[in-house]
This record gives sequence, structure tokens and C-alpha cells, in this order.
Amino acid sequence: MTWFKKKASDLFSEKEKEQIVTAIKNSEHQTSGEIRVYIESECPKQESLERAIELFGQLEMYKTKERNGVLVYVAIKTKKLAIYGDTGIYERLGKDFWNQQVTKILPFFNRNNYAKGIAAIVEEIGEALKKHFPYDNKSVINEVPDEIIFGK
Repeated sequence: MTWFKKKASDLFSEKEKEQIVTAIKNSEHQTSGEIRVYIESECPKQESLERAIELFGQLEMYKTKERNGVLVYVAIKTKKLAIYGDTGIYERLGKDFWNQQVTKILPFFNRNNYAKGIAAIVEEIGEALKKHFPYDNKSVINEVPDEIIFGK
């Protein structure tokens, strides 16, 4: 079976999956923000941002208390990528921040180092979330699961 014929979940070793989940958990331990990673083989939409927005809604990430959820979307086979931040964090960081994150992840992807790239961007997003939505152990709860979501 060739690499591109594998299911999205089979494209990553257990160690790589753990690397991404650890980045999510470490980032979320510093902020009230929520980060999710959704990986699938092919993007069924023309635009990856459109797909990310669709998934953001399906995952009900807009239900975070401070509207500070972020979805990192990757379609490996069709080479699509989008990072979508809810209104609370998007308004504070602006469009340029999100575009910069996509630009920063591309060199990792160009070297087929997807897990390392995703983990690095999750950590950068976590730093931005920490700045605007610092962790408060009295009121912060984990509003969404930390595991990677694998599509088809």
C-alpha cells in the first residue's frame, strides 16, 4: 500500500500522534483557549479554510466560553492546510497571525515532517492564546478533547 492510499490515521506513528497530543496538552495547560487538530487524507472542498470552518461548526468548537477555540486542519493527500480561530482569538490576533502560522508550517510539510510541523504550530498558537487568554486554575476547564481527530 502506498503512502497516499493509507487512511489518515495510519499516516502517523504512535510516537508522532503522541507528539501532537502532547503539544496540545502542554499548550492548553497555559491558557483557557482550546486547540484541536483534524487530519484527513483528502479535502472534499475547493478551499481548505471552507472545510476548516465546516469542521469547526460540526465539532461545536464555537461553544467555548470565551470563543477562543482554534482548529488546525490538514488534508495530507490533497496538500491542504488551514488554521481557523474563533472570534475571541481571531479579533485579538488578526488575519496576519493566522497567515504567518500557515507559512511557518509549510517548510515542515515540504519535508514530509507533518507531526513535527503540526506540533510546532500548536505550540505557537498556544503561546498566542496564553498571552490573550491566560490559564486560571480556578475557572479553566478542558472544554474539548485533546486527541487528534482523523477523518477519511
